[in-house]
Amino acid sequence: MDENTEKHCYLLIRDFLPAHHTIKIKSGEEQKTLETCSVIWDKMTSLNMDRHSLFINLGGGVIGDMGGFCAATYKRGIRFIQIPTTLLSQVDASIGGKLGVDFKQFKNHIGVFKNPEKVIIHTPFFKTLPYSEIRSGFAEIIKHCLIADKEKWAAIKGKSIAEQNIDDLVAHSISVKSNIVEEDPLEKNIRKGLNFGHTIGHAIESYYLDKPNQKLLHGEAIAIGMICESYISQKLNLITKDDLQEIKNFIYSIYPFFEIPDKNYKDIISLTLQDKKNKDSKVLAALLDGIGKIKINVELTPELIAESIDYYNAEKRHKKM
Repeated sequence: MDENTEKHCYLLIRDFLPAHHTIKIKSGEEQKTLETCSVIWDKMTSLNMDRHSLFINLGGGVIGDMGGFCAATYKRGIRFIQIPTTLLSQVDASIGGKLGVDFKQFKNHIGVFKNPEKVIIHTPFFKTLPYSEIRSGFAEIIKHCLIADKEKWAAIKGKSIAEQNIDDLVAHSISVKSNIVEEDPLEKNIRKGLNFGHTIGHAIESYYLDKPNQKLLHGEAIAIGMICESYISQKLNLITKDDLQEIKNFIYSIYPFFEIPDKNYKDIISLTLQDKKNKDSKVLAALLDGIGKIKINVELTPELIAESIDYYNAEKRHKKM
């Protein structure tokens, strides 16, 4: 756990656990490193944890990804349970067995596939979250609707987050992701579709990760990425202009605008070269193929990526004039 889940969530489950020890790390994406893993592995070793031990990760995506990675690699792997406490981790990070850490500014660059023994979902944890974290997690809900459920997209696109049935949407997202992961557990094919918005979104998130006054939450970056990749989808005639307008308008209605200066484009585009879907030095993305469907392995050129970021910036820049 981190200091936030220790304060707000641990007390809610402590009395239901058998005898146990706790390991606390600092919160934040910047802690998701091999250095922090070394601290966790050292603590596990000092506690004499063996191959029969059970590791419980109580927290958001950082805790689940990194704690799961530490468990999956300690003594070649011990059992672990995920108890995700944020909207983002409940609808996305805790499902599917992807574990890992960031490395040299690259998101989830070092990791493994390993499913937990269980994932325990408890939506009342959301009461402990600031609105910014709810909004961040909602980006993955939007993504799941856009890639897999046209009717659900139609149901959510005209409402604010406060008007949404979050419990229902959590269950829907888990169902969407679980079905895709079951079909393609190691991301050789259709599971790549879950990365819609992430090729460009991850690059933007990574670029601003070490810039304290500009750092984006994961969902905020993915929201930008979805607008950019929707633009490219329309540019390639995979969705209509009306579809693109609806997506852009809905995302703009929820997420604060974050201007990306032209001078940063080159570095952001270079970060897309590290995307895990790439092959033969080609940047490959998952794009919309109509609302509710996805097309994988679409090559993106640097020019197309720059054009899509221009599109994201354009409306707000126009309003400033």
